[in-house]
This record gives sequence, C-alpha cells and structure tokens, in this order.
Amino acid sequence: MNAPETITLTRSRKVERLVTGVPTSDGAGVKLTRVLTQPLQRRLDPFLMLDAFGSESASDYIAGFPPHPHRGFETITYMLTGRMRHRDSAGHEGLVEDGGVQWMSAARGVIHSEMPEQNEGRMEGFQLWLNLPGAHKMDAPWYRDIPGAAIPEFVDAGGATVRVIAGESHGVAGAMQRPDTEPLYLDVHLPAGSRFEQRIPAGHNAFVYVYRGEVALGGDQDGVGERRMAILANAPDAEGVVVQACRDARLIIVAGKPLGEPIVQYGPFVMNTREEIEATLREFRDGSFEAQAGSLAG
Repeated sequence: MNAPETITLTRSRKVERLVTGVPTSDGAGVKLTRVLTQPLQRRLDPFLMLDAFGSESASDYIAGFPPHPHRGFETITYMLTGRMRHRDSAGHEGLVEDGGVQWMSAARGVIHSEMPEQNEGRMEGFQLWLNLPGAHKMDAPWYRDIPGAAIPEFVDAGGATVRVIAGESHGVAGAMQRPDTEPLYLDVHLPAGSRFEQRIPAGHNAFVYVYRGEVALGGDQDGVGERRMAILANAPDAEGVVVQACRDARLIIVAGKPLGEPIVQYGPFVMNTREEIEATLREFRDGSFEAQAGSLAG
C-alpha cells in the first residue's frame, strides 16, 4: 500500500454531458455495453472506445474474441472479476485475472485473441482503446501483462480506495506511464458520503464512468448513476475533478492529452488518413498484413 499526498482543489470540472452506453456484442458474440462510441472520439481524443462487460451467465462471454487484427492504437483490458487469456502473433501470451490489466500496443499490426478461461461465474471489466500518434502507428507491437498485485493502490484520508492503473494520483505513480497521450486511469472505490479529489491538466480530455452506486461531480446537485459516463468540461481554470459519493460507489476516472490528429477508423484499424486505411485493407486482403504480423497458433 502506498502513502498518498493530500490535495485540495479550489475549482473542479463540471459535467458537460452524460452518456448512456449502447448494448451490443463483439467477438464471437460476447455481450457488452459500448460506452465511448465512434461519434465521441474527437471529443475524447486520445480515447477511441470504452466497452464495459459484466455477466454471471457464461453464455454471454464464453465464445470470447477469437483471432482478429488491430493496427494503429493500444488496447487496455482491465479485469475486475474473471480470467481471460491473451495470445498474439508477436509471440506474447498472458492471463489476466481479478484486478489485472493487459496493455497491448498493436502499432503497425498484430493479430490477437482474448479467450475466457472460465466456464462459470462472473466476468466483469473494461476494454479501453487509446490512440497512437501518427509518428508511432507503424512502430513494432508490444504487450505487457500487469497482475492485480502489481497495480499501485492507496487509501486516502477520506476512505477512498484508489487503484492507479496509469498516470499519477496523490503522488502515487501508476503501473503504466505513456508518452504523447499521458493517460490517467484510476479505479476508485468510495464509501457513502466520502469525497475524492483528482488533479487533471486543464488541456486533457476526461471522463468518469460509474459502475456501482452514484456520485456527484464538481459540486453538482444531480448525481451520476450506475452505468453512466460523465464527460467532464474542459474549463481552463479547473484543476481537476471532485467526486462525492451519494452512496457506496465505484468508478473509473480516465483522462489524456489529446493528439489533435485526424482519426480515420475502419473496424479494428485506426489511422490518420483514408489512404493509410486503404493500404491496411489491401495488406489484410492479400495476406501481407498477416505475414508481417505473424501467425497466431493455438
């Protein structure tokens, strides 16, 4: 357990907009809720997508995500509960379990699979897509498996338990630090009535997703309820966000430095121009993408 610094914000960001996720399915039929959708990509640059998944029914997740390609961005899978096996064409393999994270940079191209290693019980978590700057979209892919015990965690004076997946909170450095986009990714557990304050650079885009309970943000009287995302306004004089728990609550706080580059997406490929997407599709159709990425066995 890490010792946190105490901070006090004088001005908090307010809620600009509330978003309700869209129920959908992906992979081989995994049921999930797409919270950050394509129309929000420019507003929440550098983040491209947020999926929330959670079910007690194995039929909702057991088919998993068989081998599929990616190029141009990073995937961050945070598992609250459950077991998921990652394999990819670059030779990486890892098992994410309760509280763990899989962080993969697809960069110039990778084919990977994400398959459940359980056939009963609850599976719950998030997958976040983080864009790469154009200068690094064609770098070599890489992967990091972060066990739950390796994610820094602290309890502040108000009783908030904070897991620092990326970035920094109250002087505690997260498990991951990324250049260019400087992502902040926190999982915060708040007892009813407690308060948590987090610094966020004024130029960074930010959102909060509540997955348990209800919170008020920035002194607003209206609460943000379960399974709602609050996009935080980019007020130039705001120092961060103040979160007040209306009842016991759990939420993720996500922020990042916008790239300010064109975003052109075609399914699992995210580049800067239509020409780059067309080149990627040609490679995928003629087999040169797979030849470059490598084959995925097993």
